[in-house]
Amino acid sequence: MVYDFHTHSFLSDGELSPVELIRRAVVNGYQAIAITDHVGPGNMERVLKELIKECRLAEEYWPITVIPGVELTHVPAGSIPDLAQEARNLGAELVVVHGETLVEPVEPGTNRSAASCRLVDILAHPGLLTEDEAKLAVANDVFIEITARGGHNVGNGHVVKIGRKVGVKFVVDSDTHQPDNLLTESWAKTVAKGAGLDEAEVKEVTLENPLKILEMVRKRRG
Repeated sequence: MVYDFHTHSFLSDGELSPVELIRRAVVNGYQAIAITDHVGPGNMERVLKELIKECRLAEEYWPITVIPGVELTHVPAGSIPDLAQEARNLGAELVVVHGETLVEPVEPGTNRSAASCRLVDILAHPGLLTEDEAKLAVANDVFIEITARGGHNVGNGHVVKIGRKVGVKFVVDSDTHQPDNLLTESWAKTVAKGAGLDEAEVKEVTLENPLKILEMVRKRRG
């Protein structure tokens, strides 16, 4: 079983249309996929309008849960709460924040702002996550991503080391941009193990925590 809550279509910088991305996920054995294209205040409404329409169509015909969402990307750290609220108002069922990855010039303070915001669901590839930021994520029910994406994933070991101390809820995501980025069940487990997790923790981050996210999404749908 495969769950993935961070992927991109050509509505931002991915290669595939949303519906083709979903179809390929079905073939890869996905039970659920969130399409979380990169957004800021200017393109958020357009992206979500298109995503929601394609996600609903795919979910009607194929055996997969499809979640329209956003990844707030390189936005000012202080704007994250307002933009997360706007995304929710526009129909986003999942809000991801592009964290302070080691390979991009994300504004310092982004991790803290995301981890402090209960409207954020996942802090993606947070790089050199601090213990204080991890504690905020726990307090505000924000999941922390262990990423499969090359470059971003160089911080995974550090993220696990810090997050373990305070009880962070981790989830493995692909950050897919191309078809071959999609997860398989075995690859998701390998990414988790490579980050330093033991067998029990691997089960938690690849199965148990994704089910918690799905339950949260179902409650939002009513």
